[in-house]
Amino acid sequence: MSIDILLETIDVTRRFGGLVANRDVSIRVHRGEILGLIGPNGAGKSTLFNLIAGAYLPTSGSIRFDGRDITELPATRRCALGIARTYQVPRSFDSMTVLENVMVGGFVRHASSKAARLAALQVLDFTGLSRTAGTLTGELTPPEKRRLEVARALATEPKLLLLDEVLTGLTPSEAQLGVELIRRVRDAGITVVMVEHVMQIVMPLVDRAIVLNLGTVLASGSPADVVRDPAVISAYLGTRHAA
Repeated sequence: MSIDILLETIDVTRRFGGLVANRDVSIRVHRGEILGLIGPNGAGKSTLFNLIAGAYLPTSGSIRFDGRDITELPATRRCALGIARTYQVPRSFDSMTVLENVMVGGFVRHASSKAARLAALQVLDFTGLSRTAGTLTGELTPPEKRRLEVARALATEPKLLLLDEVLTGLTPSEAQLGVELIRRVRDAGITVVMVEHVMQIVMPLVDRAIVLNLGTVLASGSPADVVRDPAVISAYLGTRHAA
């Protein structure tokens, strides 16, 4: 693996009984980039996210991260190595405060509550959630809960951050704040892979895009090249986009 490559999946296949969710998926993620993973519903994006994060193990193929084979490692070990993720449906601890939720992520790197709290406070400041630190998570608005997902993941001090539709369902102004946060994350030295359906937002944001369709890689390249690819237009964007 090249030193520039942080993550690589090699011919990864995942079967659920007779259903093949991913078939021979080979992708590379470069250090310091924002990579967009796009495609129609049922394309296999969420399955690939789960394979990278360790929620699923591949039926065949291998996954390498930061120079080592992680194919068989559980999610907890991958998190310790530097892979963090958010969820499409936020998974917060609603009876705990925002600060306590982010501290959960902080305990990945810090053994003491004092150190985890300090790290969590720094992340809350970075993500613009400081004013909600003492608020019960169940009282947050949906956009705040999405941002909290990012904050908790960042508290694990990742090298790679997997963002699962963190901009979906936001107003234009909320989405713009989300874009600015993702750029700050990348500028802090964290590589980002994001699944997103809002094309008008994601394409100007990402450095590269990979399109999945029916569990396989349909196209890969710069956003401008991908949206002009006839196969992508046919499978995902539609003829209206071509016009």
